[in-house]
Formats: sequence, C-alpha cells, structure tokens
Amino acid sequence: MDKLITFAVPCYNSAAYMDHCVETLLAGGDDIEIILVDDGSTKDDTPAICDRYAQQYPGIVKAIHQPNGGHGEGVNQGLRNASGLYYKVVDSDDWLDTDALKKVLDKLREFARQPDPVDLMVCNYVYEHVEDNTQKVMRYTNVFPENRVFTWADIGRFRPSQYLLMHSVIYRTELLRSCRLELPKHTFYVDNIFVYQPLPFVRSIYYMDLDLYRYFIGRSDQSVNEKVMVTRVDQQLRVTRLMIDAHDLKKIQSTLPKLGRYMFNYLAMMMTISSIFLIIDGSPEALGKRTQLWEYLRGVDGRLYHKMKYRAVSAVSNIPGYQGRKLSVKLYRLARRIYKFN
Repeated sequence: MDKLITFAVPCYNSAAYMDHCVETLLAGGDDIEIILVDDGSTKDDTPAICDRYAQQYPGIVKAIHQPNGGHGEGVNQGLRNASGLYYKVVDSDDWLDTDALKKVLDKLREFARQPDPVDLMVCNYVYEHVEDNTQKVMRYTNVFPENRVFTWADIGRFRPSQYLLMHSVIYRTELLRSCRLELPKHTFYVDNIFVYQPLPFVRSIYYMDLDLYRYFIGRSDQSVNEKVMVTRVDQQLRVTRLMIDAHDLKKIQSTLPKLGRYMFNYLAMMMTISSIFLIIDGSPEALGKRTQLWEYLRGVDGRLYHKMKYRAVSAVSNIPGYQGRKLSVKLYRLARRIYKFN
C-alpha cells in the first residue's frame, strides 16, 4: 500500500460545509490519502472544490467525479481507488478532531510495521447537536480492552444505545475487499451494512479512547431526521433485508458467541427502527410492509425470528393493537430524547 490510510469523503452538493471536513483531514500530513467523490453534484460548486483540493494537494487528494449513485456508491468508489493500508469514511458535513487524528495515525504507523496489522481500529465519536449546541460522546471503555490488541473473545457487553457505527471504525482496506463489501446504489442508511458485514472477518482489534469523529446532527434535511426517515423507509427496509441475508447468525454465535450476541442485537435494532417508522407512517400499506419484513426474517431463520420478535429490544415495536403501536412510538421518541441519536 502506498499510504497509511485512505479517507473517502462522499460529496453531494456539499459546498457549504465540505471545506471544514477536508481541512481537518489534511492535518494528517503526507501519510494520508483523501478521496473526494463528487456524486453527481449539480446545485453548487462541489465539483470545482474537489478539483481545487486535488490540484492544491496532488500527493494527498484525489478527486473522482461520478454520475449520482448515492452515498453507498461514493463509499464503493473510494474503496475501489484506495491506496491506504486502512480505510475510513468521513461524511462531508462531519469532521475529525485533529489532535486525536495525529495520535491515531501514530498508532496505525506502529501497526503498519508489523507482519500482521490489526484488522479494525475503534475510536469514540461525538454527536454535535446543531439544534441545541450540545455534544454527546459515544465511547466504548466498558466494551473493549485498552492499550492492547484483542479479539472478539475479549469484549464486554454493549449497552442498548451503544453500537459500532461508521463514525467509530477504521477497517484494514484489504479486509473490506476480501469480504467483497459492495454497498447498494441510491440507498440511504448503508453505513449499517458497511459496519456490520465485515465484522466476522475481523481477527484483531485495537481500541483508542479518543474522541476522533465529530458527527454533525440535527439539520432538518438530514437522512436521520424522523420525518425524512419516514419518507425513505423503503430504503431502510432494503438495508435491513440485506443485513438479514449477510450472515448466518446461528453459525457466528456458535464460533464467536460474543460477536454473535452483538450482531443479533444490532440486527434487532435495525428491525426495530424499520418497524417504528412504518408504524409512524400508519397507512395500511406501511403496516403491511412491517408484517412482510418480519415474515421475511421468519423465512430466513424461524428460530431467529421468534427470539428477536419476542425477547429482544425489537419486542418494543411488536406490542399488539392500535394502542400498542402508539406505545411503541412513544417509547421510541422517549429513547431518542434520552440518547439523542437523531
């Protein structure tokens, strides 16, 4: 590999905020590669900004222009062209803490000198809430050992609100390629597939208790805004079905029980989110899609279906009757206020 790490930055009409993102990445110096993927932007100067950075930093920044394919295709394009030993996606409206970045790069340089570099590095991320100018740090000190390389056998329990997101992971590039990661086009919420699919292929992990990634949240047009999620629920369903199909969780639980438990809970969370937004929609068609989703899971694995529907967190979204559906939505919105996840 030519570079230590590749940062892929999918950009779609991002001119208003992408400069801040890119400037924080450039603090990494000559060891890094930044791939700016212009995803068919037409409404602003995003294509010109990408080209300007590529011209200004020819040894660091690459600009790729593609027809609009959605966030997932931006991630795919970055991975196809990455020359870094490690690969991280940074959304164009987010940014990295420059002091934490330097410490992370120092540790990755150590791994790069080893015969078998670690497969996955995990760092904290910070919710930057625009609506009330507050922050919430998501850290993993209760889950992962610190200051040593470890495996899935060494992890603790994740809390219900605590998941590995795209913001917290840095994968070894060749691991992503070897597990044939390919995100669907024109689909939001594919970051869940990006994190979930490679997990069973990971053999070594390192955690740094650093607040590296700053996740800007709270704009009315963001994909995680509740009203937006209701209108895009079909894309959420597509992602959830792809995750159901990605792995045999029974097999994973038999060989890597702690990872299997985590992946079960992650998938249960995805089933819950999909179900809740179909309930919020409330139309007969939407409620029919909720039934179809659960029947799809039952068709893949009946045992998993029963365990997830009635005993996992997703049971919250399966309270029967009209009043039960209202209660499900109330519980979801209460959790959202407490944990401030969108």
